[in-house]
Amino acid sequence: MPPRMTDSPRTGLTAWLGQALLYGAFALVIGVFSRWPVYHHLAPDQALLKLSFNHQGKPVSECVRASAEELAKLPPNMRAPMRCPRERSPITVELDVDGRSALRHVALPSGLSRDGASAVYHRMALGAGTHHIAVRLKDDVRGSGFGYTREATVTLKPAQILVIDFDPEKGGITLQ
Repeated sequence: MPPRMTDSPRTGLTAWLGQALLYGAFALVIGVFSRWPVYHHLAPDQALLKLSFNHQGKPVSECVRASAEELAKLPPNMRAPMRCPRERSPITVELDVDGRSALRHVALPSGLSRDGASAVYHRMALGAGTHHIAVRLKDDVRGSGFGYTREATVTLKPAQILVIDFDPEKGGITLQ
């Protein structure tokens, strides 16, 4: 019968003390780096402007009625009388702050067939105080000009966050 290996009481105590020491050192490192270096989200006299939305543009062209000859050439399961494009218009956004252009962005539709929503996200630090904001959005390549516009004069407090969103149910561009 082979000899049995057993831990002596001293070896077990040393292992426990070593493990407690390592866990304590690990907790100390986490504690130090959770407080240092100090991170400031914004400077004390700054506010934040966020332009963020997901919007699906209008179709790039109108639906077309298929002729009887075209329908006859198709298999029976594909004989839809109207053919509508899947592709959506890109979204064009312009943002002016205090009369100066701050952003001009064209967001392409998502998806393999370019039939999904276009996403826009832009953040910008501003000095606290009163600012004139102008936002323009175009979601139809067939039309000229911007379909949605919003201008407002806002007073931002230090560390305040102003979110510019798009909600067609609320009339278009919203400032929150």
